[in-house]
Amino acid sequence: MAKELESWISEDVGPFKDKPLSWLSSQHFFRDPVRPSYSSADYFFAPADGVVLYQEEVGASDSIVDIKGKPYSLREALRDPSYDKPSLVIGIFMTFFDVHINRVPYPGRLSYRQLDPIDTLNHPMLEVESGILEDLRVAPSRAEYLRHNQRMVNRIETTAFADPYYVLQVADYDVDSITPFELKQNQPCFQGQRFSQIRYGSQVDLIIPLSERRELVPTQTVHSHVEAAVDTLVAIRPRKPPAYTAD
Repeated sequence: MAKELESWISEDVGPFKDKPLSWLSSQHFFRDPVRPSYSSADYFFAPADGVVLYQEEVGASDSIVDIKGKPYSLREALRDPSYDKPSLVIGIFMTFFDVHINRVPYPGRLSYRQLDPIDTLNHPMLEVESGILEDLRVAPSRAEYLRHNQRMVNRIETTAFADPYYVLQVADYDVDSITPFELKQNQPCFQGQRFSQIRYGSQVDLIIPLSERRELVPTQTVHSHVEAAVDTLVAIRPRKPPAYTAD
């Protein structure tokens, strides 16, 4: 269930903050709880557990967020200079205390493409995580890892939309950090299905191209904490035709 950041840290993180790191990393981190099965053609559900960093409608070359004063765009995020769809982008930061199993937000056919780091230096996510857990402060402007680190671009085609949508996974460590559960392309997937795991620090972005026929309405607020396959992220609404006015 979605919670305000302070409530989530108090209720869900607080009981485990004093546990030894060895126990957290071997036991708590790799948990895979049973989740209720929700299905609705009217919503995109959260693909990951974590804190909503940003949600923006942007053009393909527009900045999603300025990182250390430099714009970070959809084309840069997907590493695809040909991407040309204005899109709704929602970024979810997964802390060390989150479940790291990712789930399908909306049914369709899933293909994936792994992209290696663009330099030899891994850019850690600890600064953003510490800001969230220690200071209740969300600072995507410091998320330099978004530019550099390993990522998986999951492309999901669905009959409900003319264009595919994307689940972008960004990892902290650059060796075997993102693990798809099925090593097949163009595989059918259903809403809420477990499809991948990211180890340790990570971020997951939901990228949905805008549509002339449907309106995409975010259902959560920035800085709230969501759970994969349980909490909705986006409501899908038919666009109202423009009102007719007589000359």
